[in-house]
Amino acid sequence: MSKNNKVEQQTKQEFIFQKKNYTFMFIGLAFIALGFILMSGGGSDDPNVFNPEIYNFRRIRLAPTLVLLGLGIEIYAILLNPHKKKE
Repeated sequence: MSKNNKVEQQTKQEFIFQKKNYTFMFIGLAFIALGFILMSGGGSDDPNVFNPEIYNFRRIRLAPTLVLLGLGIEIYAILLNPHKKKE
């Protein structure tokens, strides 16, 4: 009897994350990647010349906000329980 129970327990294994989790993880990863892409650039080829483009809205406000939003979505995706039923 105990061998049958062990075999049944081994066959009932599931992945921790489901499709919904991976979807949210991909969305969060896209937000993070977009934020880092928007943060790039703005430098100058000549180190003696100052380029004020580095302090524009896109690099100071928008890009870090997208990265933090993406990290929040990643945390939500990890904590999301797709097996929870609505009552």
